[in-house]
Amino acid sequence: MNSKNRFVLINLLAFEFVLLNLVLIAYLMLRPSEFSLGDSTFLFNMALLTIIYNVSWLFIIIYIRDNEFYFNPDNGYIKSLLTSLFFFVGFVTSMAILLKMSYFKRSTLIIPIFIFSYLNLISCKYLFKFLKKKGSHLFSDTILIGSKYSASDLRGFTNAMTQYGYNVMGYVEASKKMPKNSMDFSVFGKLSDLPHILTDYSINVIFIAMSNMKHEKIIELVNVADSHGIRVKLIPENPLLMSKNYKAVTMGELAVFKLRQSPLDDISTTVLKRLFDFCFALFMLVVFSPLYLLIGILIYLESGSPIFYTPLRKGEGGATFKCYKFRTMSVCEDTVNGHISTVKNDPRITRIGKILRKTDLDELPQFYNVLKGDMSVIGPRPHRINLQKDFRQTVKDYMVRSYIKPGITGWAQVNGWRGPTVTDEQKNERVHHDLWYIENWSIWLDLKIIFLTIFGNHHKKAF
Repeated sequence: MNSKNRFVLINLLAFEFVLLNLVLIAYLMLRPSEFSLGDSTFLFNMALLTIIYNVSWLFIIIYIRDNEFYFNPDNGYIKSLLTSLFFFVGFVTSMAILLKMSYFKRSTLIIPIFIFSYLNLISCKYLFKFLKKKGSHLFSDTILIGSKYSASDLRGFTNAMTQYGYNVMGYVEASKKMPKNSMDFSVFGKLSDLPHILTDYSINVIFIAMSNMKHEKIIELVNVADSHGIRVKLIPENPLLMSKNYKAVTMGELAVFKLRQSPLDDISTTVLKRLFDFCFALFMLVVFSPLYLLIGILIYLESGSPIFYTPLRKGEGGATFKCYKFRTMSVCEDTVNGHISTVKNDPRITRIGKILRKTDLDELPQFYNVLKGDMSVIGPRPHRINLQKDFRQTVKDYMVRSYIKPGITGWAQVNGWRGPTVTDEQKNERVHHDLWYIENWSIWLDLKIIFLTIFGNHHKKAF
């Protein structure tokens, strides 16, 4: 799931939770026999019921809802809502019995669920369609690469993709004969134009129609897309493609293979990881705020301001963001064009800086990046802009790392692949471990990496 799809998903989920709580509170307010703001018993039970409602709905979103629900409202929408309604009533009723909630009548527990489900039925579907019409910039921009596609074929592809929240930017022809640009695509050209198209336009996804196209040419196109960090989806001529971590899905009448699938592409894992990131980062920022203050004072007393070093780093989808770190050097690199790596016994490192770098405490401010959504607690480490350019040219599949958010720590780091990246082995192993993490993610793997980050022996390589 790319950043644009995630943005739309989070907004739709936020709308549902706001609607859910408004319905519950409004229903209780319209029942004066039970509603009393001056009654502490009522307030306690209302808060408890609100928690039960929100936890139950979160469980339904993660474990009951189909992954394509929010991006294809026409596919089993009523069935999914009825299934959600059934489980919602069951969860709330069961929790009320287990917690012995006798303050509210059973009808008070159940009726808001039916009201919410009805309003959700008539609102979310049209909200998604409204976003597709008025907020097209929020949806993934895509192009189709095909061979000998007619105008009617292109129109059919565009209509099908629009239903799934894609903005079809244009078409790239693989054969010598170009079709007529009857749909006025902004992107329209030949295969030789593809690198320039991916550089000049903000393309998020490429669809490749495999029919009438040689295998070698398809591999070449996938490699070009990987070098730009752009996801590829194949429209196969037949289902005989053998590939690792792909998912076959249907979009309208099209059979499509999603390449380089990760567990983090599912709605449930996306919500779970973001929820974990937010809560963990907030905990670290609040609980360890005295430590942040102490480190800031020590840095200022030793070498003055600034307290923080904020270099620009590359993140998810190649986006540039400001990465926060405690300053550990007396002379800092240019935050944009810095290219000099830290070396052992680097004279620029301050006395406090040596301690911070050895214990990784200089990375603590990045929990603010996690809270903002620029980073994750666990993920591939973000690289300098110049370093990323070097890796792209020398390490195969390097840009695939940008499919997910960068992390404060990662699988490569706890396995000892941190520090300098001078040799080919250092570069390849770091990227290899990052890609393994993306393909094998689980919440338990994240917890394992956090444990190894704190108690592992990889700190010995820090300088």
